Parts: sequence; structure tokens; C-alpha cells
Amino acid sequence: MAFTIHNLKDNNNVVIKEQLGGFSVIEYKEDLSSTTMSEAQANFFMSKSNMRNKQLMVELNNSEVMLSAGAMQYMIGNIEMTSGIKGVGGLMRNIIAGAATGTSAVKPLYKGTGTILLETTYKYIWLIDVDNDHIVMEDGLFLACETTLDVAVAARKNLSSAALGGEGLFSLSAKGKGILALEAPVPSEEAIVVDLQNDVLKVDGNFALMWSNSLDFTVEKSGKTRMGSAASGEGLVNVYRGTGMVWLAPLMNYRNSLFDPATQ
Repeated sequence: MAFTIHNLKDNNNVVIKEQLGGFSVIEYKEDLSSTTMSEAQANFFMSKSNMRNKQLMVELNNSEVMLSAGAMQYMIGNIEMTSGIKGVGGLMRNIIAGAATGTSAVKPLYKGTGTILLETTYKYIWLIDVDNDHIVMEDGLFLACETTLDVAVAARKNLSSAALGGEGLFSLSAKGKGILALEAPVPSEEAIVVDLQNDVLKVDGNFALMWSNSLDFTVEKSGKTRMGSAASGEGLVNVYRGTGMVWLAPLMNYRNSLFDPATQ
């Protein structure tokens, strides 16, 4: 069996933005399907503001990947899809994990040789080479990964603090060695990476997208006293303490505030 995909990689309107292993991020320069003047105007301004459709392509060579539920658009080749769930006990664990992290209980596995195209998105696709590390990610970011990574639920080390800080009590984590694809609200060029060496990072807001599982996460008053916190105008801050890395998206909350009617 053999197949050829025409008018994808060889399309002048398509750019391969990033490639890592069998994972490729496809970006469409423009939406060429405008049929009205308003659609044409919207497409013009979207392309000028870096708001372009993107798509993750995964090429399998006798290998296996895990996808977010419902993410697959089409696949070609000798590829078998399974639920990745072993028995009723596995289903119950997945349901509990999905409820805790706000993600789907079933993350299907695709194994074999061929090509998978995921649904298009206006968000930004990050490809991360996890090299014998353990990364915790914010809810809703997971898109796909190699099954050499162990994707599981990571409980916050301080559950009461997590709730106070507006964070969920549980998050997905990826542990081991392999490629991880995330669907992020900001381009990777906007991400600030803080590398802590037995130090402390305090964040006013929940715009940390990922962090090392080795870090202790707590929520603390910004000042030493209640009066000090009130005077600073900050109140509670999310604190990451220890040795590890934190990926921040500082422009995310600012951008959201610009388009949130409640803030106008």
C-alpha cells in the first residue's frame, strides 16, 4: 500500500512552521474561500494580525501517538485507533481524571504507519521535546503526544492553595521522553521561560501555562501581613518554589481584557 498527499506541503498557501520528529505544524497563509466582501475583509485583517489557521500533522512510521479526543480530522494509511482504556477500571480512572482536569476521559491512541491530520485551529501549536522531564500543563492545552510519554493527572501539592489561587486542583502532566504538542492561547515567541535554581517565582494571576513538577506550587499573600497585601493591591499570588522551569504568557490576560465586554 502507498499514498501521496497532493496540494498540502506543495501548496503555495501552506507553510511548515515547525517540525519535530514526526510532528509538523502547518499554517495556512490566508483563507482563500471568501465569498462575500465582509469575509474578504475579515480574512485580510486576520492574516495581517497573525491570526491564521493552523493544523498539526503527525506522520507515523510503525509508531504510536495519543490525541486529544475529537482532534483527528482525517488519517491515511495502515493506522489502527484504540481507546487506550484497559477494562472497566481503566475507564473509571479516566472518567475521574477527566472530571478533575476538565479534559475528555478518553484520549484515543493511533498506531501504525501513515499520516494523521488534526482539526484546524486559530490557536497556536507548540511542539515540545520532553527529555526525561516531568511537565505539568494548564487545563485544555493538551493536543497530542508520543506514547513514550506517560500522560497522567498531577495533583497540586497544596490543594487548598490551588483553589484559592483560581487554579484547578488537578492538572495533566507529561513524564518521560518524547514529543508533546500543545494548543496554546499565545505563540511560543510570546512565552517567557523562567528557570529557577532553588529560588521563588510569584505570579499575580493564572497565566503560567506549564511548569516543572519538581516545583512546589502554593498560593500566598503578596505581603507579609493582610494590611501589606491590601496596600499593595495584589492580594494573593501564585508561588512556584524550588528548582525547575515555568512558562509564562504575560500578554494573555492583557489581550483577554481588551476584548472582554465586562472590562469596557
